[in-house]
Amino acid sequence: MQFFSLAQCVGYVAFVLGTFAFLQKNDRHLKILNGAQSLVYAVHFMLLGNLAAAASSTTSGVRNFIALKTRSPYVAALIIAVNVAVGCIFAKSGWGWLPVIGSCAGTIAIVTLRGIPMRLVLLGGTSLWLANNILSGSIGGTMLECVILTANATTVFRLLSSRSKARLADA
Repeated sequence: MQFFSLAQCVGYVAFVLGTFAFLQKNDRHLKILNGAQSLVYAVHFMLLGNLAAAASSTTSGVRNFIALKTRSPYVAALIIAVNVAVGCIFAKSGWGWLPVIGSCAGTIAIVTLRGIPMRLVLLGGTSLWLANNILSGSIGGTMLECVILTANATTVFRLLSSRSKARLADA
Protein backbone atom coordinates (compact mmCIF):
# COMPACT_ATOMS: atom_id res chain seq x y z
CA MET A 1 0.00 0.00 0.00
CA GLN A 2 1.38 3.38 -0.99
CA PHE A 3 0.78 5.93 1.76
CA PHE A 4 1.26 8.93 -0.55
CA SER A 5 -0.34 7.75 -3.78
CA LEU A 6 -2.77 10.17 -5.43
CA ALA A 7 -5.72 8.11 -4.18
CA GLN A 8 -4.50 8.19 -0.57
CA CYS A 9 -3.66 11.92 -0.71
CA VAL A 10 -7.19 12.70 -1.91
CA GLY A 11 -8.41 10.57 1.01
CA TYR A 12 -6.35 12.71 3.39
CA VAL A 13 -8.12 15.84 2.06
CA ALA A 14 -11.48 14.14 2.73
CA PHE A 15 -10.19 13.30 6.20
CA VAL A 16 -9.51 16.98 6.99
CA LEU A 17 -12.87 18.17 5.62
CA GLY A 18 -14.79 15.44 7.44
CA THR A 19 -13.03 16.10 10.72
CA PHE A 20 -13.92 19.79 10.59
CA ALA A 21 -17.50 18.95 9.55
CA PHE A 22 -18.27 16.85 12.59
CA LEU A 23 -16.76 19.36 15.01
CA GLN A 24 -19.43 21.87 14.01
CA LYS A 25 -22.20 22.65 16.47
CA ASN A 26 -24.10 24.46 13.68
CA ASP A 27 -26.09 22.01 11.49
CA ARG A 28 -25.71 24.19 8.36
CA HIS A 29 -21.91 24.26 8.66
CA LEU A 30 -21.93 20.49 9.26
CA LYS A 31 -23.92 19.90 6.08
CA ILE A 32 -21.75 22.18 3.92
CA LEU A 33 -18.45 20.69 5.07
CA ASN A 34 -19.85 17.15 4.97
CA GLY A 35 -21.07 17.75 1.41
CA ALA A 36 -17.62 18.89 0.33
CA GLN A 37 -16.01 15.95 2.13
CA SER A 38 -18.38 13.51 0.39
CA LEU A 39 -17.50 14.81 -3.06
CA VAL A 40 -13.76 14.58 -2.34
CA TYR A 41 -14.40 11.09 -0.92
CA ALA A 42 -16.06 10.13 -4.23
CA VAL A 43 -12.87 10.97 -6.13
CA HIS A 44 -10.83 9.05 -3.54
CA PHE A 45 -12.92 5.89 -3.90
CA MET A 46 -12.96 6.15 -7.68
CA LEU A 47 -9.16 6.23 -7.61
CA LEU A 48 -9.19 3.19 -5.30
CA GLY A 49 -11.51 1.34 -7.70
CA ASN A 50 -14.44 1.13 -5.26
CA LEU A 51 -17.21 2.36 -7.56
CA ALA A 52 -20.05 1.59 -5.12
CA ALA A 53 -18.44 3.82 -2.49
CA ALA A 54 -17.64 6.50 -5.09
CA ALA A 55 -21.25 6.57 -6.31
CA SER A 56 -22.65 6.56 -2.76
CA SER A 57 -20.30 9.38 -1.79
CA THR A 58 -21.44 11.41 -4.78
CA THR A 59 -25.07 10.84 -3.84
CA SER A 60 -24.27 11.81 -0.24
CA GLY A 61 -22.52 15.00 -1.31
CA VAL A 62 -25.49 16.10 -3.42
CA ARG A 63 -27.81 15.09 -0.59
CA ASN A 64 -26.00 17.32 1.90
CA PHE A 65 -26.40 20.36 -0.32
CA ILE A 66 -30.07 19.57 -1.03
CA ALA A 67 -30.61 19.20 2.74
CA LEU A 68 -29.61 22.84 3.18
CA LYS A 69 -32.89 23.77 1.47
CA THR A 70 -35.35 21.05 2.50
CA ARG A 71 -36.17 18.57 5.24
CA SER A 72 -38.82 16.80 3.19
CA PRO A 73 -39.23 13.08 3.85
CA TYR A 74 -40.19 12.75 0.16
CA VAL A 75 -36.84 14.17 -0.88
CA ALA A 76 -35.14 11.79 1.57
CA ALA A 77 -37.05 8.86 0.04
CA LEU A 78 -36.00 9.93 -3.47
CA ILE A 79 -32.34 10.18 -2.44
CA ILE A 80 -32.52 6.77 -0.75
CA ALA A 81 -34.05 5.31 -3.92
CA VAL A 82 -31.20 6.76 -5.98
CA ASN A 83 -28.69 5.33 -3.51
CA VAL A 84 -30.25 1.86 -3.65
CA ALA A 85 -30.22 2.03 -7.47
CA VAL A 86 -26.53 2.98 -7.26
CA GLY A 87 -25.97 -0.05 -5.06
CA CYS A 88 -27.75 -2.33 -7.54
CA ILE A 89 -25.50 -1.04 -10.31
CA PHE A 90 -22.13 -0.85 -8.54
CA ALA A 91 -22.12 -3.13 -5.47
CA LYS A 92 -20.41 -6.32 -6.64
CA SER A 93 -20.26 -8.02 -3.23
CA GLY A 94 -21.94 -7.93 0.16
CA TRP A 95 -19.42 -5.44 1.49
CA GLY A 96 -20.15 -3.23 -1.53
CA TRP A 97 -23.48 -2.50 0.16
CA LEU A 98 -21.83 -1.09 3.31
CA PRO A 99 -21.39 2.46 1.93
CA VAL A 100 -24.82 2.32 0.28
CA ILE A 101 -26.57 1.46 3.56
CA GLY A 102 -24.37 3.95 5.43
CA SER A 103 -25.37 6.66 2.96
CA CYS A 104 -29.05 5.77 3.32
CA ALA A 105 -28.76 6.18 7.10
CA GLY A 106 -26.98 9.47 6.49
CA THR A 107 -29.81 10.61 4.22
CA ILE A 108 -32.41 9.97 6.90
CA ALA A 109 -30.24 11.87 9.39
CA ILE A 110 -29.19 14.83 7.25
CA VAL A 111 -32.51 15.46 5.49
CA THR A 112 -35.10 14.70 8.15
CA LEU A 113 -33.39 15.12 11.52
CA ARG A 114 -31.60 17.89 13.40
CA GLY A 115 -29.25 18.27 16.33
CA ILE A 116 -28.52 15.29 18.54
CA PRO A 117 -30.83 12.76 16.81
CA MET A 118 -29.20 13.62 13.46
CA ARG A 119 -25.74 13.04 14.87
CA LEU A 120 -26.73 9.75 16.53
CA VAL A 121 -28.06 8.28 13.27
CA LEU A 122 -24.91 9.53 11.53
CA LEU A 123 -22.87 7.53 14.04
CA GLY A 124 -24.56 4.35 12.80
CA GLY A 125 -23.77 5.19 9.19
CA THR A 126 -20.21 6.01 10.17
CA SER A 127 -19.65 2.49 11.46
CA LEU A 128 -20.67 1.06 8.08
CA TRP A 129 -18.35 3.45 6.25
CA LEU A 130 -15.54 2.50 8.63
CA ALA A 131 -15.91 -1.17 7.69
CA ASN A 132 -16.00 -0.24 3.98
CA ASN A 133 -12.86 1.88 4.30
CA ILE A 134 -10.90 -0.82 6.08
CA LEU A 135 -11.88 -3.33 3.37
CA SER A 136 -11.05 -0.79 0.61
CA GLY A 137 -7.57 -0.02 1.96
CA SER A 138 -8.48 3.63 2.46
CA ILE A 139 -6.02 5.10 4.96
CA GLY A 140 -7.53 8.59 5.10
CA GLY A 141 -11.05 7.16 5.05
CA THR A 142 -10.35 4.80 7.93
CA MET A 143 -8.80 7.62 9.94
CA LEU A 144 -11.72 9.86 8.99
CA GLU A 145 -14.40 7.49 10.19
CA CYS A 146 -12.53 6.90 13.46
CA VAL A 147 -12.24 10.64 13.99
CA ILE A 148 -15.88 11.17 12.97
CA LEU A 149 -16.98 8.63 15.57
CA THR A 150 -14.96 10.49 18.19
CA ALA A 151 -15.76 14.04 17.01
CA ASN A 152 -19.45 13.34 16.54
CA ALA A 153 -19.75 11.72 19.98
CA THR A 154 -17.85 14.66 21.49
CA THR A 155 -20.16 17.13 19.76
CA VAL A 156 -23.23 15.24 21.03
CA PHE A 157 -21.76 15.53 24.53
CA ARG A 158 -21.11 19.27 24.01
CA LEU A 159 -24.66 19.82 22.79
CA LEU A 160 -26.08 17.91 25.75
CA SER A 161 -23.87 19.93 28.12
CA SER A 162 -25.02 23.21 26.54
CA ARG A 163 -28.63 22.12 26.85
CA SER A 164 -28.15 21.20 30.52
CA LYS A 165 -26.42 24.50 31.30
CA ALA A 166 -29.21 26.44 29.58
CA ARG A 167 -31.84 24.58 31.60
CA LEU A 168 -29.96 25.28 34.83
CA ALA A 169 -29.68 28.98 33.95
CA ASP A 170 -33.43 29.15 33.28
CA ALA A 171 -34.28 27.47 36.58
